[in-house]
Amino acid sequence: MLADTIAAVATPPGEGGIGIVRMSGNSAIAVAEKIFQPRRGLKLSDSPSHTLRLGYIIDPDTGETVDEVLASIMRAPHSYTAEDVVEINCHGGSLATARVLQLVLRHGARLAEPGEFTRRAFLNGRLDLAQAEAVLDVIKAKSSRGLAAAVLQLQGRLSRKIDKISEWINGALAAIEASLDFPDEVGEVGTEELKGLEEAREEIKGLLVTWEEGRLVNEGLKIAIVGRPNVGKSSLLNALLNQERAIVSHIPGTTRDTIEETLLLGGYSCRLIDTAGLRETADALESIGVARTRQAINEADLILMVVDLSTGILPEDRLIFEEIAGRDKNVIIVGNKIDMVKEKIKDRFSFFEGYPQVKVSAKEGIGLDELATKVREIVLGGRVGTRNDDILIIRARHRDALEKCLEHLEAAITAWKRGVPTDLVAVDLWAARDYLGEITGTTAREDLIDRIFSDFCIGK
Repeated sequence: MLADTIAAVATPPGEGGIGIVRMSGNSAIAVAEKIFQPRRGLKLSDSPSHTLRLGYIIDPDTGETVDEVLASIMRAPHSYTAEDVVEINCHGGSLATARVLQLVLRHGARLAEPGEFTRRAFLNGRLDLAQAEAVLDVIKAKSSRGLAAAVLQLQGRLSRKIDKISEWINGALAAIEASLDFPDEVGEVGTEELKGLEEAREEIKGLLVTWEEGRLVNEGLKIAIVGRPNVGKSSLLNALLNQERAIVSHIPGTTRDTIEETLLLGGYSCRLIDTAGLRETADALESIGVARTRQAINEADLILMVVDLSTGILPEDRLIFEEIAGRDKNVIIVGNKIDMVKEKIKDRFSFFEGYPQVKVSAKEGIGLDELATKVREIVLGGRVGTRNDDILIIRARHRDALEKCLEHLEAAITAWKRGVPTDLVAVDLWAARDYLGEITGTTAREDLIDRIFSDFCIGK
């Protein structure tokens, strides 16, 4: 597979300012030269690395000029894949890029598989597996915080941390193996190696602590807006989005289905879900909406329960709150229509004592900033000030590998302190090292690698 020269369109489909056809492999320059005619100067094969050449794509069979292009050359190993790479920058029409791709495929390249360019970068040692995954995370980032976390991983910050932990484990394994092979010369393994394992354990725990925030910045916060009909759920959604996304009506039951939209709150992507009012109803369509509301509640990271301060807390509000409170969810009580209340309203919140409460007017835009701050505080557990240069675990695969590594590492440390023979301690240390290697790819199975790169698009 690595002997082939691969090609694909590296830009999104449709019209745009530019369309790029990318090739990588030993024959990339030779294939490009068959169809590229420089406007003047050196042939493509004689051009220095990392240069752009203006010219034309010519169909060798017909002599037809397909497009005027810029061809860029990046010679191995100083390229994305660490192979010879040619990128043909066409005008951004889908027809032009398709024609150029057909020509390179006809003259020696084959169509790349999903993620094959990045996979070659991994196989050729330019990226490890964690960095390769970060490429996709950068592309799919939904927020500035998610982008920053992915870029740090792409730069190798997580990988260097994993390498540091591996060094402690490898040091202990080397000492154990030396004591087993040369007991007279080496003697028993000392406390220095045990101290290294304990430091490795603390480093892993520190990484695992970041998982919840990492998951949220990577996937986004899922926030369900719930309450009885006509308390202002749709108005709150529209106010937070600053646009009329949901229909607002004084008629109860107007929202028959969940409405989902995304917005950024303090650098974090939030998926807001406006739900149908929770109540008993004989209306078949509204019943479906109520069922979907309960599903949204189950899947949410946070629930905004909206109550109408102008009417006070009604029995329906109490029933909804009791249903939500029994689900062990983060809940913020949002008292809406504060603009319509003249007297003190402290007693109207007494039923929800112990839960975070924010008073707003969705109609007038009052209290929305306070609500956004409260959302971050509740969901992130107070980690509002996390810097963009902090390493976050943003993939469940990495979390799982770290948890299994920690499990074996703790077993090894406990056994070591109890005087268990060191050859048995080594079994857990080998397992711990292998789980770390799954993150960076040194011990990753082929099926795992296949699964990771199958998530990429064909041109990346």
